[in-house]
Amino acid sequence: MPVTDLCYTPATELAALIRRRALSPVELMEAVLARIDAVNPRLNAFLAVDAIRARAQARAAEDAVMRGEPLKALHGLPVSIKDLEPSAGLRCTYGSKFFEDTIADVDGMVTARVKAAGGIIIGKTNTPHYGHKDMCDNLLGPPCRNPWNLERTSGASSGGAAAAVAAGLGPLAHGSDGAGSIRIPAALCGVFGLKPSFGRVPNWPNADIWAARSHNGPITRTVADAALFLGVMAGPDPRDPTSIDGPPDDYLAAVAQPLEALRGLRVAWSVDLGYAPVEPEVRRLTAVAAERFTEFGCTVEAVNPGWDNPREPTALLWYVAYSARFGARYEQRPEWFEPSFVEMIDAGRRISGIQHGQAQLARTVFYEQVRRFFERYDLLLTPQMPLGAWPVDQGPRTIDGQSTPSMFDRLNFTFPFNQTGQPAASVPCGFTSAGLPVALQIVGPWHADRLVLQAAAACEHAAPWAQARPML
Repeated sequence: MPVTDLCYTPATELAALIRRRALSPVELMEAVLARIDAVNPRLNAFLAVDAIRARAQARAAEDAVMRGEPLKALHGLPVSIKDLEPSAGLRCTYGSKFFEDTIADVDGMVTARVKAAGGIIIGKTNTPHYGHKDMCDNLLGPPCRNPWNLERTSGASSGGAAAAVAAGLGPLAHGSDGAGSIRIPAALCGVFGLKPSFGRVPNWPNADIWAARSHNGPITRTVADAALFLGVMAGPDPRDPTSIDGPPDDYLAAVAQPLEALRGLRVAWSVDLGYAPVEPEVRRLTAVAAERFTEFGCTVEAVNPGWDNPREPTALLWYVAYSARFGARYEQRPEWFEPSFVEMIDAGRRISGIQHGQAQLARTVFYEQVRRFFERYDLLLTPQMPLGAWPVDQGPRTIDGQSTPSMFDRLNFTFPFNQTGQPAASVPCGFTSAGLPVALQIVGPWHADRLVLQAAAACEHAAPWAQARPML
């Protein structure tokens, strides 16, 4: 198999080849590391690459295969970790000048589970300063760029993860999502991203655990790869008291025959949630993708959900959280903070305790509105991002002619489901006339991760996307 083809082979197929002794973990690792060497200098998807240890672990994985040892789910597969989670012995920057040269001395939850499942950590992927925004630049070096157009952003905050997967720099990438940070870059880079139910994957270490906002999840080229990876990551842990106290489903088996699970479902399609600006090309492409659900045996209804726009309380809670966590550091070294981060800290300082409490109450009201909506529907479909990737150094000023001065003005389809904790997936569904990826969002009811994956798998079977590769 040509090296580039090997780098774009799905993880499920790679795992099968390794088990049959048709592929050496060493051969796979050398192909991925060579691809990183060739492409990452232009892409900046990785902040650290652990080539020496990755090669040693690949040799150990090959030896285990040849000895006939039992092989775990990710045996010999390369995996990247977003640089908001520590991986022992690897650089861990959080996208921050404060930690530019820090080496982690502990494994985060996802890293530990990847290693326990036989996966090999190849490096840490790029992220903005503490994941504070939807563009993947920081003060540590060049920004992460979009593989489909290097002058465009990858999206963020899991921008390095999505760009790496799209460019063939490893089949499995860890991401995290506090206001869309898995789904934004997955949509803009043309790969699959799943924000599981809140608590499905424990989040540790986590300095703000009671914010109940951030979800760990997979970014991959195929739905089956995400199902495989989620099965490894998911499951309770007492270090995260918000984790779901129950074993995960067999997600990989669930996506093998998805249509059986979808027949007869009631599906809502909302092109704008009643208030969100969307570019015409995105409206058209996502509407076509949504209509396919009728072919799956679903009843599809175009709706305006009629719930409150959660933008203002969401932004308020975000600003207070970042101001509380990082305000003191900003006072120490203001030159180590980007203007976008400074704006959030300043905004948080202007918010009173009463306003913060009111925002929490509004979040409760919003959750109840969405919960009642899902009593009538089994799935909700929306556009994922309202436009294709924008320039790497400047956010979009307008969307469909409407002014969008703030990050939250372009994330209307992502952050609502961090507020409710529901599972949501970003599914590629085409390209704009400029050659930029577009994605459909699939949102499920409370804890319906299995159903969301099955719906995504049906979309993939009907209109496959994994064969598309950027010209890098």
